[in-house]
Amino acid sequence: MSLVPDGLKYTKDHEWAKIEGAVATVGVTDHAQRELGDIVFVELPKVGATVQSGQSFGTIEAVKTVAELYAPVSGTISEVNTALSADAGVINQDPYGNGWIIKVKVDKPSNEGLMEAAAYKALI
Repeated sequence: MSLVPDGLKYTKDHEWAKIEGAVATVGVTDHAQRELGDIVFVELPKVGATVQSGQSFGTIEAVKTVAELYAPVSGTISEVNTALSADAGVINQDPYGNGWIIKVKVDKPSNEGLMEAAAYKALI
């Protein structure tokens, strides 16, 4: 059973967002990292790049597959988790903590298209 913490927002594409004020921390869910298997590489966007909700902002590579990463919110990348360059496997060990991928300064906060934990649990 995948871990789905309360207090986060989820997408149908298996990303999560922790929205605190105007900043959203984004990563992939426990379900996604389990499905992918051993994660070996994450293509990180550049700080200052803009992202659109539902659009790809990079890729995540596991031993057997490569998958797109989709932004759960629209805004400007304010920070990337550079630790993933050295060890992307941190996502497998701690998807909701040290395995975060990007932080986005949200253009206009909206929960449109995002699910609460209960709805995400029902999806998976």
